[in-house]
Amino acid sequence: MHLPDQPDHARLRDAFRWRIPDRYNIAVDVCDRWARAEPERPAIIEVSKDWQVAPVSYGWFREHSNRLANALQARGVTRGDRIAILLPQGRAVLTAHLAAYKLGAIAVPLAALFGVDALAYRLADSGAKVVVTNEAGLAKLRQIREPLPDLALTISTDGRDGSTEDWEALLAGASPQFTPLDTTPDDPALMIYTSGTTGNPKGALHGHRVLPGHLPGVQMPHEFMPRPGDLAWTPADWAWAGGLLNMLLPALHFGVAVVARPVTRFEPDEAYRLMQDLGIRNAFVPPTALRMLRGAGSPQGRFKLNLRTVAAAGEALGAETLEWGREALGLTINEAYGQTECNLVLASSAALGVSRPGAIGKAVPGHEVAIIRTDGTVCAAGEEGQIAVRRPDPVMFLGYWNNPAATAAKFIGDWMTTGDEGVQDEDGYFRFIGRDDDVITSSGYRIGPGEIEDCLLRHPAVALAAAVGKPDALRTEIVKAFVVLKPGRSASSALVSELQNFVRARLAAHEYPREIAFRDELPMTTTGKIIRRLLRAEA
Repeated sequence: MHLPDQPDHARLRDAFRWRIPDRYNIAVDVCDRWARAEPERPAIIEVSKDWQVAPVSYGWFREHSNRLANALQARGVTRGDRIAILLPQGRAVLTAHLAAYKLGAIAVPLAALFGVDALAYRLADSGAKVVVTNEAGLAKLRQIREPLPDLALTISTDGRDGSTEDWEALLAGASPQFTPLDTTPDDPALMIYTSGTTGNPKGALHGHRVLPGHLPGVQMPHEFMPRPGDLAWTPADWAWAGGLLNMLLPALHFGVAVVARPVTRFEPDEAYRLMQDLGIRNAFVPPTALRMLRGAGSPQGRFKLNLRTVAAAGEALGAETLEWGREALGLTINEAYGQTECNLVLASSAALGVSRPGAIGKAVPGHEVAIIRTDGTVCAAGEEGQIAVRRPDPVMFLGYWNNPAATAAKFIGDWMTTGDEGVQDEDGYFRFIGRDDDVITSSGYRIGPGEIEDCLLRHPAVALAAAVGKPDALRTEIVKAFVVLKPGRSASSALVSELQNFVRARLAAHEYPREIAFRDELPMTTTGKIIRRLLRAEA
């Protein structure tokens, strides 16, 4: 399951073979095997809101996940039941995940930033039997008016409240001994809801194999993790595939401790301080957060960082942010690509010489990725089409929860379609153009929003930008940009013209935004992706 220590991408792909055992359980892999060998080894390093640092060992997690598994089992939770986890980063999140996997139940991570409607939809759709949350989560649950007939047990880490069970009391009254269910790699383990950039979110159901399926895709951008001294962190919510599967669970598999800090808002200077004070070596940072770090000024002279690797995924990184990373962080940010349904299948890696501005990278060893046409045939080099992944693949989802029609529609033959337009060049590099519905058609040209947004970000006045197509009788669509300005910069008609000319001069006459609207903020999913459909509707 691990990449051979071979500094050549082509040889890596040729040499790699999947070796997933017939019996496999995520909790046993990422916790119990380490707890047996080195019970005091740090698994999580918690950093509280007031900067108190507390290491939590693999042994602690084994005992407490066993206690929670026993307590849930005593309350009727059994194989296949859904356990929703609505908490910020911290030990309780991982404990709940491990207990779910040991029971053969299905963990349903929910972002702490979700609003009432988002929670109600996911809890009802998943038929969650248990919710593990805190007081902030309980406050939202109390506002849900729709009936949740499947919900039988609510547990709060902040103490008992009416019919809510107290987390500490529940664990204290349960046995620390538990035998995990003997699961197969294909047994359901985890259900992550799609980000909902288009339509209602769907529950992507994954088997236990999803973790070993992720390991090469983590090792490639993190340059052969684990290395001595590695220490991992991500600001991404562990409820998102990026936080959970791009960092938390793979790092624990490798025996690399993960820094946990419960925050509700990304603050660049706090992030810099955390990386400095904890000596973080490996960070997974979504592109939007990287742009915020860039907007806060260079860390040089203000913070002493010791980063070895930085990976980014979720949106196109852009050449501008890549260049900034080399100058400000002293390393090449390694981009990666995937979806909730099939994650980390493309990646770059400076250690392998796989890095090219404007490109995601190449196929991760073990995954067959191609650009395909609408009939499922593979495109020629340089031909635009849809990014697709061939099944079978261990990182690929089992299917959408209670939605076989949507599952079937996701495939053309054995190709799992992504809905993302892209191009593969003759050297094997993939370039992301945009989602099918994000691509702008103007005067016969197909324009990806990422290139326009990246260009706008190079302007010294721009903090964030999004480009969408606005219907136009003459050109089919025109490009409209929504721009968030940096502090101290003011919107004006003169700035509109300046930005338009800036893009026209650097890209092409047909790509410049014919309309620009200034905003204080842009609509985003909890995973940090711009929700362009809302901007398209406004346009």
